[in-house]
Amino acid sequence: MADFDVNDFFKGIIDSEEGPIVLCNLDYRIIYENPAAIKYYAPASPLTGRLLETLMDEEMMSKVIMSVEWFKEDEQNNRVFAFHDDTNNMDMYILAIRNIEGELMGFYGRREDRTPDSGKEFDLD
Repeated sequence: MADFDVNDFFKGIIDSEEGPIVLCNLDYRIIYENPAAIKYYAPASPLTGRLLETLMDEEMMSKVIMSVEWFKEDEQNNRVFAFHDDTNNMDMYILAIRNIEGELMGFYGRREDRTPDSGKEFDLD
């Protein structure tokens, strides 16, 4: 078996997602954005390295902070519905990132498409 880098494996999963995913540390700094996020947030992209407070209005930033504080309260607190984007028919979520001990390491935002796929199931041709 070839050498296996688990970080490359997880990066590959995140990068293959069609919806935008933005990873943040507990200092509210963006540490990674997948290619879909770079496209979705253009022309503001790239966002990696920037603080969320420079990208959000005060009300939204306050809601993100409240969500992260809620994540800290209990290991079971891991997902917050943030809002629905009518233009793109997507829901936005903020999710906790925890280490193997259950400690909060960061959080990420991801959008989920609400438009049903119209393709054929398992259409490989």
